[in-house]
Amino acid sequence: MSQRIFVSTGEVSGDLQGALLVEALYRVSRQQGTPLEIVALGGDRMAAAGATLLAQTSGIGSVGLLESLPFLLPTLWVQRQALKALRSHPPDLVVLIDYMGPNLGLGNAIKREFPQVPIVYYIAPQTWVWSPSDRDALRLVSLCDRLLAIFPEEARYFRERGANVTWVGHPLVDRLAQAPDRHSARESLNLADDDIVIALLPASRHQELKYLVPPIFAAARELQDKLPQAQFWIPLSLDIYRDALQQALNAAGLRADITGDRRLERLAAADLAISKSGTVNLELALLNVPQIAVYAVHPLTAGFARRVLDFKIEFMSPPNLVTMTAIIPELMQEAVTSDNIVQEALSLLFDHQRRDTMQHQYAQMRQQIGEVGVCDRAASEILALLGGP
Repeated sequence: MSQRIFVSTGEVSGDLQGALLVEALYRVSRQQGTPLEIVALGGDRMAAAGATLLAQTSGIGSVGLLESLPFLLPTLWVQRQALKALRSHPPDLVVLIDYMGPNLGLGNAIKREFPQVPIVYYIAPQTWVWSPSDRDALRLVSLCDRLLAIFPEEARYFRERGANVTWVGHPLVDRLAQAPDRHSARESLNLADDDIVIALLPASRHQELKYLVPPIFAAARELQDKLPQAQFWIPLSLDIYRDALQQALNAAGLRADITGDRRLERLAAADLAISKSGTVNLELALLNVPQIAVYAVHPLTAGFARRVLDFKIEFMSPPNLVTMTAIIPELMQEAVTSDNIVQEALSLLFDHQRRDTMQHQYAQMRQQIGEVGVCDRAASEILALLGGP
């Protein structure tokens, strides 16, 4: 009889990380001779990896209080559908991936209905970075039986607060193990060594279309005026954003190619990336691409967080969080202006010492995010809780 695992995540990055885990769970379970069935809340990547989706969540996600309101009802509907399915066919184990608000709510509902079912949190929400109190961290610790951490600092933080933690490393180490280097990527894309290519990665959430796309595209337009030979590529995170991005390009008067294929090659070939803050920053760092990370939310959200919640954050992007040092420049909230982005971009394009320093720091960072085999280590930890070898 198959063991049944339920995996819950949301947003684009969660779907990617979930897919890597699903593949590893099936791979390791076959090696152990453990029949396995995986049902999930996730996206197309997880479905392609072999999970049976109970609902799609890759397009549901936000950062901030006001920004989350449009997704409240869809999230509640998805969770009700998931609980209904789980009541009909109870899981033997539950894995929650990031996606803090929805996963804490759903996880607590599962814990009430299935108190004997182990709950694993894989890739803890970054409450350990930005939360002004321990409240959310302690809620997470009380919910899960095991926490699988991807950052050393994340593991330390939650261990000190009572979690049963195993540090496994970051799953992108596995995904990018065979990624192309700059030379082979540019060769495959018919680029000359002196061609200037700038990747724009402004949005994987709806709110980012409003708060990040305009300043990033305005900056890119200025760069295009200064560097008419430069090529601009926009690798899509979700195809549903294609039309909105094309309209924004037209409004900005920017010539750029929106691409849906050969993502890793296009990123690896870039001289510079201007990106939203998120998992993609670590992707770029592992591909050795100089980058700028930007992030902004609604001004009311930012004001409330600062004045009422005493919100403070030293770093927001994964490369900087690994070492807790400023490897890549981060522009946050009021600092997200086209002038600031252009200034940072020109510096990273033409200040060779700064580029070399960043890439040297990338190499140091890589030593702190684990060896290849991250996903298999995570899968083995999860399957061990099912009583397997």
